[in-house]
Amino acid sequence: MKPIIVIVGPTGVGKTRLSIELAKRMDAEIINGDSVAIYKKLDIGSAKPSKEERLEAVHHLIDIKDPTEEYSVYDYQKDARNVIRDIDSRGKRIIVAGGTGLYIKALLYNYIFTPGSRQNTYDDLSNEEILDKIKSYDNTITIHPNNRKRLVRTLNKYENGDILTHQKDECLYPIYVVGLTALRSMVYDRINKRVENMIDNGLLEEVLSLKGDYKNSRVLGTAIGYKEFIPYFLGDASLEEVIEKIQLDSRHYAKRQYTFFNHQFDTHWYNVNFDDFNQTIDEIYEDIKKQEAS
Repeated sequence: MKPIIVIVGPTGVGKTRLSIELAKRMDAEIINGDSVAIYKKLDIGSAKPSKEERLEAVHHLIDIKDPTEEYSVYDYQKDARNVIRDIDSRGKRIIVAGGTGLYIKALLYNYIFTPGSRQNTYDDLSNEEILDKIKSYDNTITIHPNNRKRLVRTLNKYENGDILTHQKDECLYPIYVVGLTALRSMVYDRINKRVENMIDNGLLEEVLSLKGDYKNSRVLGTAIGYKEFIPYFLGDASLEEVIEKIQLDSRHYAKRQYTFFNHQFDTHWYNVNFDDFNQTIDEIYEDIKKQEAS
């Protein structure tokens, strides 16, 4: 198997566009690595590839579940590994693109989960809030607030009543991890504008059409771009306050994404040229070819 190309980075830096262009050049198919894009009807807030973009390259694991259905990292790992086997059996290259670090790590590395357990990423919670939840189970627990990976793993253990088993930091596939980045101020500015564009493109209408599903949907209650509307429904927040909260949560999430991808993968970082994105694509493509030729 040739190396799987893994494209990571915060929201708004061009992961979707890069994955499509590389797929065209490399005769590859794309596996979604975003935990929200898995769900139908969550289109604008998840910033999933559009239907037009999905016609440009074959995409997998997008729109496979309804918002009220449960879907865990265990399910994703199983489904995505089946897709890898299928794509590889047909002689195609594989690209994994997305921003949900735990999903991508669980797919590529030797993580064994207890079947049926739900592994939450707790993207809506700060480290301190996760630690508070852990202490509600056992107030003697001492975990450093900056160790988010351990905090998330521990809270999942308590909430599920089970544990990760045989977890080893062993990659199961040859991979080349591409990280897209830019000046932090530029990333944050793009995030703010992207949220405004989501509103202009109908995010409020999308969320209102899903209002009846909120009480039975975990993803709507936890996903950035959707959970922030709950106070709006209750009359406790204005639309302007919701927009500001989505922007704030998205910026905080981007910071956590950088930390995760820096620590969990051997990531090759590329500064995105937003004025000439083709230059960024060419640079990454040439680096991949050189790496595979060496």
